[in-house]
Formats: sequence, C-alpha cells, structure tokens
Amino acid sequence: MPKRDFRRILDFSTDEVRHVLELARDLKREVATKRFTPRLKDRVLAMLFEKPSLRTRCTFEIAMIQMGGTAIYLGPSEIGIGKRESVYDIAKNLERWFDLVMIRTFAQKNVDELAQHCSLPVINALSDFSHPCQVMADFLTVLEKRGSFDGFKLAYLGDGNNVCHSLLAMTARLGTELRIASPKAYAPQTQWLDEIRDEAKRTGARIVVTEDPAEAVRDVEAIYTDVWASMGKEAEAQARRSVFEPYQLNAALARGARPDAWIMHDLPAHRGEEITDEMMDSPRSIVFDQAENRLHAQKAIMVFLDERRA
Repeated sequence: MPKRDFRRILDFSTDEVRHVLELARDLKREVATKRFTPRLKDRVLAMLFEKPSLRTRCTFEIAMIQMGGTAIYLGPSEIGIGKRESVYDIAKNLERWFDLVMIRTFAQKNVDELAQHCSLPVINALSDFSHPCQVMADFLTVLEKRGSFDGFKLAYLGDGNNVCHSLLAMTARLGTELRIASPKAYAPQTQWLDEIRDEAKRTGARIVVTEDPAEAVRDVEAIYTDVWASMGKEAEAQARRSVFEPYQLNAALARGARPDAWIMHDLPAHRGEEITDEMMDSPRSIVFDQAENRLHAQKAIMVFLDERRA
C-alpha cells in the first residue's frame, strides 16, 4: 500500500476525516485510566522544527510516549532545511532511520517537497499555508461538545492565514458553515477559496467571506480568532493592528452570536489585541480544550498514517 501524508486537510477524504476524529475521541478516553494501547510501539517519529513551539513539540512527544513509541526533536541547528542540506537529502536520510516525520516550517513547499521525496508518512505540523493538525484538534473539540457536525456554524475573525485556510478545508469536507470576516487585503487566497468552493458543492458546505465582523458572528455557535501577524510577519504587526482593530473578539462583538457561543483560538494569543481577557477566560472559552486536543488528534493522525503503511 502506498504511503499517505497529511500535508493539508484535503489529503483526507470526508470519511477519513470523520474516522480520524472518532479515533481521536476513543484514544482520549484512555487518559482517564492511564492504560494506553501501544499502537505505535517501536515506532520513531522525527520532529523537524524551523519554528519554535509549545503545543506542537509537547503534544507530539507525549503522543509518542503514550502510544509506545519514541520522538526525536531536530531543531534548526541540527537540520537547516534548504541551507545546511537540501530537502531531498534530508528526506533520504530520515527514511533510513525513522518511521514517521512531522515538520513545522515556514514554507509549505518544504512540506510538499519532503513528502515527495521521503518514503515515510509526512505530517504538516504548521506551514505558512496550512495548519491541519490544529484544525483536526479544533473539530475534535467541537465533536466532543456537540456530538455531531450537523448544522454547525463557525465564524472566523481576522487574518486569512494558515489556520483560516485549514478551517475552510475542514468546512468543505464536513459540510458545515464557515463565515470569515477579514479586511479585504487580508482575505484568504482567492485560488484556495475557489478550490474549496468546488469541494463545498459536493458536501453542501456554506462559505461566506465578508469584511463585516458583525455579519460573520450573527447567530453562530462558535467564534474563532487568531493572531493578526502570524510568525514571520512580525515586522507588519504595528501596521496590521490598526487595520484589524474592528475584528477584535470582545464582548460587544460576541453579543451578536448565540448567547452560549464558544470562544476559540489556536494559541499563542496576544491578549488585548485579537482577543480580550474577558473572552479568553470566559466560561464559554474552549481555547484550552483545543490545545489539549492537539495531543489526541495527532495520536489519531499518526496511527491512521502508520496503519496504511503496513
């Protein structure tokens, strides 16, 4: 069986997305008993990092420990992707030693090239274009809270970035509704929107892109936001702050959603910018549930990919 990768959400079919999320929910139940099924026994994960991380490193390492495997961290000084060594040469080395590879990188092309040349399953743990592991964790959280995705309505406020691109893909896969409110110059990529809308027709998903945050949040079940200047865009932070100020997730804006609408963020958060303390710390916030579920979603992704190599 040819190996599978998880470079973006659309690498998994609708049935596969649902299967992985249900598997993640099952795997999470093992935490209460501390009796973990060693589904990745004797497997070794290579963790390639160009960007720093709290959640990504901790959750992948803990996932491998709990599943009976091992993870090895390879930071920028060890790898130097495209500088110290070519992506091709890195791929050909890793496939001689490891069983799975995850990469957290600046450029999506590094993920794609690594997957192309490496015989091992490659997992995108974040790139400039996509953040599929995060969005799998997000929708695992929604599944836990709702029990299903039928009729789910989500608003996303802010930059049309990697998280936004993955939320679009997940919406199209599951047939849910996503309303994106972004300044016109910072909307999701047009080419990606066109591709997603084609997929959405198949599943009945509804996607709305607007510049009006009040329109986006009207009567939704959850409101999601992210930093206004993603990693690598720090030089634009001051300029973006004035543009994005109307998109701040605060109590006044949230009043337009359902009274019990969940507050979501992928973290790290810049409190007082894209989200207020009041929203982050409210009883409606499921931000730290999302973070917890990175562990379980990633377990399920790795198990799924590993089983398809057997």
